Amino acid sequence: MMKSASLPPVEIPPPDTGNLHPLLHEIRHALARLLEEGEPTIIDLRALPLAPGEERRLEEALGEGEVEITLQALGTTRITETRYSGVWRVVHLDANGEVLGKTIEITTVPTLLPAQPGEMARALEELEGALGSEDPGE
Repeated sequence: MMKSASLPPVEIPPPDTGNLHPLLHEIRHALARLLEEGEPTIIDLRALPLAPGEERRLEEALGEGEVEITLQALGTTRITETRYSGVWRVVHLDANGEVLGKTIEITTVPTLLPAQPGEMARALEELEGALGSEDPGE
């Protein structure tokens, strides 16, 4: 009877599109633009061909910052500051928890956070209605 030789394990490299390094450079340039010109940038990660391993490596490269925000409106939106101030990770989920969108926002404040004029106008009407004819300045 012949003994079978044991074969060395085969290493399969993680999938890689080569887009991670250029994406990090794009984020760097966007942060410089934000500082110099005040111009925010949104990068749609769902529009980029990133392999699952690359997406994890992007998250590791950007790290975690101090701010994490969860919004509930037609599903959940998670906004997370990265270790780089001004660089935010934004993930939109539907009501079933399926990912609808993933972006990196390079901005001072993510676009979903500031109050919208229409919503503020409705809020003013509601507050005035709740107060009746009473003038809050009195």
